[in-house]
Amino acid sequence: MTNDQLRIIEELKLEFAVLREIKRFTTSEVRKISAKTFKKLPKDQHRVLDLCEKLLELRIWEMTITAFDWAYRMRKDYDESTFEVFDDWMHRFIVDWWDCDDFCTHAFGELMIKYPQLLVRSLDWCEHENFAVRRCAAVILILPIKRKVELTVDPFEICERLKNDPHYLVLKGYGWMLKVLSSMQYDEVLNYLESNQSAMPRIAFRYALEKMKISDRRKLMNQ
Repeated sequence: MTNDQLRIIEELKLEFAVLREIKRFTTSEVRKISAKTFKKLPKDQHRVLDLCEKLLELRIWEMTITAFDWAYRMRKDYDESTFEVFDDWMHRFIVDWWDCDDFCTHAFGELMIKYPQLLVRSLDWCEHENFAVRRCAAVILILPIKRKVELTVDPFEICERLKNDPHYLVLKGYGWMLKVLSSMQYDEVLNYLESNQSAMPRIAFRYALEKMKISDRRKLMNQ
């Protein structure tokens, strides 16, 4: 770790210590400090992402939020090689739903919008031993779906691979993705839910239904 990296990290630690003392240790307050400190950084993608990785290696909640925030702020400079960095981070540092969702609906999601051909790589994540990586396979599609990007992976194939996952947060993840997809491909999602009403775990099914028409929700829940 360079002296500059150490200095920045120590500055962050002091700022976050003050938040704890004044009992304002919230995500929004952490992001304010992150934004303020980012302004002082040299805007070179490789240097910023390297510093982000040093923050992630600390495995501290507020440092993880800061790292993903800084990575997101560099989105205009992403290139295809950024995928390898983000893929590595996902496998090494994503451990729960909150960091999965933050990373995949911001920095990693933005990268997939810029290079949608890379979305097909998410199929491999469905088999990973870490439930948080498997959740990423569904959540990574949410931002591209919202931005109406032409997907290069079938979201229903992701659902099929995750359909009976043993972890409830993975089930919630693909249910959430289907809920978002229903705003863009209503009939397709409705048909999928009708076809899989008895096969899908209830927790995923209920999440997927949330944006459906009331009449369709009632029909599907009563079948």
